[in-house]
Amino acid sequence: MLSASNIALEKKLIFFGERNFYFGKFQPVLENQKVSAYLDFKNEERNHLGMPLPKGTVRVYKSDKGGQKQFIGEDTIDHTPRDEKLHIKLGESFDVVADRRQVSWQKFSECGGDSEWEIKLRNHKDTPESVEVNEPVGGDWQMLSSSLPVIKKDSKTFAFDVRLAPRSETVLTYRVRARWC
Repeated sequence: MLSASNIALEKKLIFFGERNFYFGKFQPVLENQKVSAYLDFKNEERNHLGMPLPKGTVRVYKSDKGGQKQFIGEDTIDHTPRDEKLHIKLGESFDVVADRRQVSWQKFSECGGDSEWEIKLRNHKDTPESVEVNEPVGGDWQMLSSSLPVIKKDSKTFAFDVRLAPRSETVLTYRVRARWC
């Protein structure tokens, strides 16, 4: 029903962890996990929008080299007033994948443990990419060490901004202490 083009937006690739990873030993290596692709933009007039958006499906198209519109994803949004931000999930990245492995686990009390992790991110694209590794640790947590700077998103979530060169692999390692009672 509505259409807009030339919207200023930010593409984000986000790799999500799970809260239960930090409560004990986690044996299997999780290979070829999907990295989610998102578009963030503001519903404002200068962005060719700026009107109340009804709840429903948003479909995203991108022009190919020949100028033809190609469908790249869709998501459902809630009623969104003007001047608010939208976070649209397009789906999963085809060319950026990750492996997650718990390197060690050490329980220090009935309510806490230290967990060391290795995340290998692979970029199969011919262009550089940036991936936000988003870890919902829950409880009280303290970063003991990490190969990249940690970003504290809120009291229960930390993240890393991982830059990937074209056709490369980057390994993120970190050790976190979590207390949950």
